[in-house]
Amino acid sequence: MSKRPFSGIECLSSRSVTAPLSTWDMRPETNEKPPMPPLPKAAGCGNPIRWVFDSCSDCDTCRFLMDESCLMFPELFRLYDRSCEKRQQPDDAALRRLTDLCTFCGLCPCPDIRTGILNAKAAYVRQEGLSLDARLLSDVQRIGLLCGLAPSLLQRLRKGLIENALKSRIGIDPNRRLPPIPSRHFFSWAKREGLDRPVDHSPKVAYFAGCTAGYFFPEIAMSAVAVLQRSGIAVHVPEQQCCGMPLLLEGDQTTALKRMQFNLNTLLGLVRLGYTPVCSCPTCGYVLKVLLQQGACYSELYQRHIQAGTNEILVPDRQPGKSGFVSLKKSMYENILIDDGLFSVLDPVGRMELAAQVEDVGEYLLGRISENDPASGTCLPHRRMVYFAPCHQREQGIGSPYETLLSRIPGLSILRVGGAMDCCGMGGSLGFKQGFSERSIALGERLFADIQKTAPDAIVTDCISCRLQFEHTLPYPVFHPLQVLAITTESPPSKNSG
Repeated sequence: MSKRPFSGIECLSSRSVTAPLSTWDMRPETNEKPPMPPLPKAAGCGNPIRWVFDSCSDCDTCRFLMDESCLMFPELFRLYDRSCEKRQQPDDAALRRLTDLCTFCGLCPCPDIRTGILNAKAAYVRQEGLSLDARLLSDVQRIGLLCGLAPSLLQRLRKGLIENALKSRIGIDPNRRLPPIPSRHFFSWAKREGLDRPVDHSPKVAYFAGCTAGYFFPEIAMSAVAVLQRSGIAVHVPEQQCCGMPLLLEGDQTTALKRMQFNLNTLLGLVRLGYTPVCSCPTCGYVLKVLLQQGACYSELYQRHIQAGTNEILVPDRQPGKSGFVSLKKSMYENILIDDGLFSVLDPVGRMELAAQVEDVGEYLLGRISENDPASGTCLPHRRMVYFAPCHQREQGIGSPYETLLSRIPGLSILRVGGAMDCCGMGGSLGFKQGFSERSIALGERLFADIQKTAPDAIVTDCISCRLQFEHTLPYPVFHPLQVLAITTESPPSKNSG
């Protein structure tokens, strides 16, 4: 086990800061008068969102960094400026509205702020209960299972006045199109194909499809299986539950943690049997690889597991190209670096182990498919495509594997769109809500304009949430990269075999 003395602040955050330090100080030079003195802090700050407000207004970085990439931070700083003018703290109702504006895109630089927002959402649910519309919109797994019971009937009932009444009842924006209900969901298909049975040869993966692909877009999950099998990889589809993100966004931490515990136990068991867990949904991957492990390395249990010394805290070295641990003086950091976040009730050693093993399907394939492997673009219905790497994919720090894989397809022109801070604005189920849908569209307008300038034949993105937003706002067909890869691979898919 390699370790080095602590030499900077880069390892204190669970997110590696790769930009030069100068880019984080983005305040423009002006000749304006100096700002007024800071707003006095609220006494006894027990409200998580008030803590977020105080912390962010003290820092001020995201006033400029997130000005065009977020709905919450511009409103937070407008609220702060108005409060400074009045010399009084904002009231609870104003702070409450801030929690509804966070889509948890992960682009802001501070994990503890994101955790504070999720804790605030959960605190309001404990006080007020979970509304029916929030319960229905957030529980994609349950809705998917119910739709699978009578898909044809439900698809017919959705037409006309019935669908409009349904949207009104559960708070869906009337202009939003609901996803189609497939005749058979992916998990049913996988069971029929025998993919629910374990495999005894390698390489082998445990495919975590996610709820949206699993229940509403089975063609994406089936494409993932096809591409993996054609690459000689055995696929097992284990029993799985929602990754938890939609539930966390609505404040239902209790249900989210139960499902995350189930997935943690299931996937860890498979890791120990030689499987690599893979995800085709960037949000599921972000939860399993990034969120789940936050703070876990600070726990006493994990420190004992890696045999840290009595006077040190060992922190994984997150600098690019580095491995091993950074050694910190325990006397200086033991009251700062604590595993007291949202997921601290889950086994910290298991969280760290699973996060280190999960891979995105594109990431996994890139390391196993040769540049010389046969692929053909002759069957592609579209030749000029743009690729958008979604927020939760970028936050995994894996580069752009799908862009690389797509660029190898003969006859396909693939152009990447969107910058490091661009977001489609959808926010999963939040983008369907009345009162939020139009704001989510406004958030993505810069990205939509960039796509329209290229006038592509089609759009490619890993994120189904982005897909739904693009289909709602733009006139181009949208595909998952795995769908494109599936139709450009020459050989037919093979069954799992030894």
